[in-house]
Amino acid sequence: MNRPGGIRGNRPRLRGEVSPRPPLPAVVPPPLPAHAFQSTGVPKKRVLFVCIGNSCRSQMAEAFARAYGSDVLWVQSAGLSPASIVAPLTKQMLEERSLRFDDQFPKPLDVLQREKFDLLVNMSGHPVNFPSTERVDWKVKDPIGQTVETYRTVAKQIEDLVMRLILDERNARR
Repeated sequence: MNRPGGIRGNRPRLRGEVSPRPPLPAVVPPPLPAHAFQSTGVPKKRVLFVCIGNSCRSQMAEAFARAYGSDVLWVQSAGLSPASIVAPLTKQMLEERSLRFDDQFPKPLDVLQREKFDLLVNMSGHPVNFPSTERVDWKVKDPIGQTVETYRTVAKQIEDLVMRLILDERNARR
């Protein structure tokens, strides 16, 4: 059935006259969550671990940093080309150390572009562009597709590097 004046039948608009929308406000990073501060009120160092698939090395580094350095670090991990799952041998290495990683999953680097990090730890072996963040490269072999012993060696190397990062941060706060 056709009504005169279109579908609304010459009834007034409920929202008033059509006018251009105001521009969206500039993107402001969300405030740090309460757990991102030490009891002294000093913000934790925000660290992003990056590897290729975010399935092995960066996942291990994130788990170690959360377990051992949650008093001074707030951490995330990402991949240049993320895998669909955390590698089973990565899970095994973390389970052998009784580390929790339930909420970790592979994610692309671009989903974290809005976050502000103090340090980007690159284990990918490739250049990583991330806005206004200090960068450090860790030369760690990619264990994907390798033996359990290779995974153990890589896990130990990453654990040592993460512990050094944690100790350096604790010493810097003294």
